[in-house]
Amino acid sequence: MNFAKRALLATLASLPLGMAFAQDAFPSRPITIVVPYPAGGTSDSQVRMIQEPLQKLLGQPVVVDNKPGASGAIAAQAVARAKADGYTLLYPNNGLLIAPLLNRQAGYEPLRDFKPVSVTTSVPMVLVANKGVPANNLNEFLQYAKAQANGIMYASAGTASYGHLASTRLSQMANLKVNHVPYRGEANTTMAVRTGEVQMLLTTPSPAMLGLVSQGQLTMLGVATDKPSPVVPGVPTIASVLPGFTAEVWFGLLAPAGTPDDVVNKLNAAVKKVMADETIRNKMLASGAVPRTTSSTEFMSLMTRETVMWSQLIAKHNIRAD
Repeated sequence: MNFAKRALLATLASLPLGMAFAQDAFPSRPITIVVPYPAGGTSDSQVRMIQEPLQKLLGQPVVVDNKPGASGAIAAQAVARAKADGYTLLYPNNGLLIAPLLNRQAGYEPLRDFKPVSVTTSVPMVLVANKGVPANNLNEFLQYAKAQANGIMYASAGTASYGHLASTRLSQMANLKVNHVPYRGEANTTMAVRTGEVQMLLTTPSPAMLGLVSQGQLTMLGVATDKPSPVVPGVPTIASVLPGFTAEVWFGLLAPAGTPDDVVNKLNAAVKKVMADETIRNKMLASGAVPRTTSSTEFMSLMTRETVMWSQLIAKHNIRAD
């Protein structure tokens, strides 16, 4: 072996492995997006809307892997323990933050175990009342509610659900006396407020609910966004009466903690380009979701703020999961 070859090998041997041998540019193989809920649900439907355009932009197959169970913890654990290389991603919603606050055995820590890529959409919550409540707007409703000696009844899709937590925060900010009635699923909560079993419901708007509003069976009181939402055009914000109150279910992509910045940046750029596409935006809006994107840092800030907010609320009201 001549001197030049020996010198080259010595130089390569002295370098870290990742520097000595050039790695394939990301991505060089299929990417898996793990969905914490069953096929056909909101999360799954959204991922499948962006699956094909992401494949075209990244030049590799994007595989959807549904891992439902344990309030999303099964999927979260799987991604948290995956190799931090950008090839295994999680598509959660706010429930990712809430589950470990209610269950210390969830098996993951959101702010520690994940590196955010970008928010993709948000679904606003709306406040509706039974038609028998003498109120045409939120101010009138709050006056009515405060006048009830025994308080008012409100529904949620279950104890410690996002609707339960958001309604608790609403009643706290409005200084209302309320009684929580948990049901199983959103369809049952809509039926409960329509029949008058409860007077109030704060939830994401379904086509069935919006149909009842248009028929005069329910009264739409407000949308829980900081500015009017295209999902429910013309509906005033709750924040216009209760400054600072918002409640939106966000969805987004997370990578395992430790994923290289350049990989996250490439994924972030691809997500932003997909979500800016008019066809994708229209599909999302038609499903009731508002397209939105963030930087990785902005997403982490959002997760941090919400973790603090829900942690304090859960502790103050001693909320426990069923």
